[in-house]
This record gives sequence, structure tokens and C-alpha cells, in this order.
Amino acid sequence: MNTPVVLITGALTGIARATAVAFARQGAKLVVSGRHDDAGAALVAELRGVGAEAEFVRADVRHEADVRALIDATVTRFGRLDIAVNAAGTEGKPGPAVEQTPESYAATFDTNVLGTILSMKHEIRVMQAQGAGSIVNISSTFGHQGGAGASIYAASKHAVEGLTKSVALEVGSFGIRVNAVAPGPVQTAMLDRFTGGAEGKAYLASLNAQKRIGEPDEIARAIIYIGSHGASFVTGHILTIDGGKSAG
Repeated sequence: MNTPVVLITGALTGIARATAVAFARQGAKLVVSGRHDDAGAALVAELRGVGAEAEFVRADVRHEADVRALIDATVTRFGRLDIAVNAAGTEGKPGPAVEQTPESYAATFDTNVLGTILSMKHEIRVMQAQGAGSIVNISSTFGHQGGAGASIYAASKHAVEGLTKSVALEVGSFGIRVNAVAPGPVQTAMLDRFTGGAEGKAYLASLNAQKRIGEPDEIARAIIYIGSHGASFVTGHILTIDGGKSAG
């Protein structure tokens, strides 16, 4: 697969945006998706600026019709789908479990869990017909460790990791690999919102061996590796990239 066709959901910000740029620099053909047309057009212009073939498709992963149309548009444009990065996500409403509501639960799970399920459903539809493909879901260290004040978000990422392992078992015989990347704290707008600023980020940095916050490019490189043929015997795996946070 010299020139893979790559789809990235939630691609307009943070780790997913960095991943799109990294794939573009390697010559991939890209479909990037999100909910904002202006940001999508700006990202596509940047990707094309480094020589990549790239398209933006507006989609909300909470709605199956949008997801179906997104996958179909990818195949119509490029003829196949080799790597899908399911990165659309939200931190929801941070706070203790006793402050959560049915509405805050749904707002988080509809994007992080339902969105992942719907994305995989339609990605697999295409990849199974091809007899090959690689799916990378984006989790978090909260997906296997938990975190005070992040109960709903952590629960949603636990679900993403369970889905990743279960679906990997279901589709491995069709030549499809399904893995997840679980970042620790990374410098993104989501982290800013979650921590409330420099003091909260400094505390999170103090919990890992490197005593720093990660950069989106560092996570992007891991996503590219686990999605690539270089990881051809890796499936059902959660790749943790956290500066040593989970070592202690």
C-alpha cells in the first residue's frame, strides 16, 4: 500500500488535525471530516499545500446517515478506504459523578461511543468488501485508569477500548485490523477546557515520568504507525502514549 487512502473523523482540531497533516506529509490521500465547513476548508488547503490529495466532508458522527454518506463519499472520491482514524470526541461535562445528568451522559456517549460504533460499522462495510483495512480508534489513559472528576468521559473511553478489542476479534479473519491509541495529557484545546488552565496542566504533567504535557505530533506518529502495514500483526491492542503516566 504505497499511497493509502485515509479517513479521519473529528479532524479539525488537536490530535486528529496533527494526524491529518502527518499523513499528508507522507503522501496519503485524505478525507477529513468534522462539523464546521470553514475549518474544514482551511485544513484541506493546508493538506493540499504539502502536496496531498485531500477532501473535506461535513459529518456529525452521532448521526448514522452522516456517517454512511461520509464513508460513501470517501470511496467515491478515492475508490477505497485503507486506514480510518476515529478521532471525533468530546470531554463532555467534567465533574464528579454526583453532578452528572442523563443529558451530560448522552452528550458524551453519543459522540465518543455511538460515534465510534457507527464509524466502525460503515468503515468495516467497505473494508470487508476489499478484504483489508485498518481502523484506529482514539481512547485515553482514562479509558483504562479512570480519573477523579472525569467519570463520564472515562466511562466512555472504557467503552471505546472494549469496542476496539471486541470488533478486532470479529473482523480479523477479513483482513481488517482494529486498534486504539490512548494518549495521556496532550496540549490541545480539549485539555485546556478540561483542566481550566496552567495550574491543572502542571498537575497532570507532574504525574508522568517525563514531567511534561505531550504534543499532538507525538500522538500522530503513533497513530500512523499502528494504522500502517508496519503493524500488520497488531490488532485488538490499546497503544498507550503517555510519557510514563501509567508506569507508576
